[in-house]
Amino acid sequence: MKTKSKTQPARGKFSILKQICNLIPPHLVPRLARETGVDKKARAFSPWSHVVSLVYAQLAHCLSLNDVCDGLRLYAGQLVGIRAAQPPSRNGLSNANKVRSWELGQKLFYAMLTHLENTSPGFVTGKSNRRFAHRFKRAIHVIDATTIQLVANCMDWAKHRRRKAAAKCHLRLDLHSFLPRFAIVDTAKENDNKRAREVCADIRDGEIAVFDKAYVDFSHLNDLSMRGVFWVTRAKDNMKFRVEKRIQKGASEKILRDDLIRLTNKKSRKDYPELMRRIVALVEVDGRIQEMVFITNNLIWSALSVSELYRCRWSIEVFFKQMKQTLQLGDFLGNNANAVKLQVWTALLVFVLLRYLHYLSSWAHSFSRLFTVLRSSLWRRWDLRSLLKSYGTAGGHLRMLGAPEQAFLPGFSQRRYGTATGTP
Repeated sequence: MKTKSKTQPARGKFSILKQICNLIPPHLVPRLARETGVDKKARAFSPWSHVVSLVYAQLAHCLSLNDVCDGLRLYAGQLVGIRAAQPPSRNGLSNANKVRSWELGQKLFYAMLTHLENTSPGFVTGKSNRRFAHRFKRAIHVIDATTIQLVANCMDWAKHRRRKAAAKCHLRLDLHSFLPRFAIVDTAKENDNKRAREVCADIRDGEIAVFDKAYVDFSHLNDLSMRGVFWVTRAKDNMKFRVEKRIQKGASEKILRDDLIRLTNKKSRKDYPELMRRIVALVEVDGRIQEMVFITNNLIWSALSVSELYRCRWSIEVFFKQMKQTLQLGDFLGNNANAVKLQVWTALLVFVLLRYLHYLSSWAHSFSRLFTVLRSSLWRRWDLRSLLKSYGTAGGHLRMLGAPEQAFLPGFSQRRYGTATGTP
């Protein structure tokens, strides 16, 4: 009797795309469309159909409007089964991206984070797979920005240099759950520290904020300290200060200096009148040891913990890398600001949905491989969780189990050694 292969997923009633879209509650998109006024600009092409089209564009890595429209039209029968979604026309999708407010995508992203947090609390507050970060019981927020290159001659609204155009996404990442908690999508003209207050606005008392020196604004740092937020960042090269107390005398392993300092510049001291801590440490970056200078308002942590906390900031670079290499942030379905922002917010939404599937199925491989599996099976009628649990070695061991006869040693032959051919 033939037995079913372990790697064969169970058949399901619905397509993979429908099962992903069903993660979004039925009432959510219509309610947000009414709140943002999008429903008044929708006739034949409903807001739900628009959201499904944008989600499909991310998952299928569509390069153009025709790519989206043709792909959905070919599977119009299955598309109708996704809560009566309709395939768009090229002009209809282009107009929707232009006139329907990007705030719908923004509010949908935050609403889905709240919904998934209520549905599966362990998804948002679960244990981190980053060993050092898990030692801290309080939330750790990593703040940074990424630049998304655009075409200058088509997108005048985003010009930040004479021949270049770009959008910028300022983002706050929860280090324990590896989920984006707050984002701002805007042009790349402004300096990062202009957006620091908005990105850190709802960080709570006792939590930790880690950011690069581009976000250093002493007035904002003082505000964080007054709110009870611990922060760690790098010191600017031109920072003027006076050493009030030396915590560590002499170099010790990776820590070269550990001092309590006070700012001496008149304006900076007015913005931040309290003492802060300055730590000089040796940090490994890309396999090379570099000397870095950190500042923080925490006077209790060990200097090595402060250094390691800042090293955790590289996790947000991994996040941006996953976003740009897997989701569709290279080719945009419109040249206006509204279309670009809507597509970026949809990419963040799809990232959260994929992370949720990662959590439900205990996916043991890389995020890019998860995206590849789903992308290649969007219209297949397979059970989604069964597919992810049974694909490859997702539900088993990750290490290759070797056997002695698989080893190859130069100068040795299986005919003379071992039992591969019988008695030696």
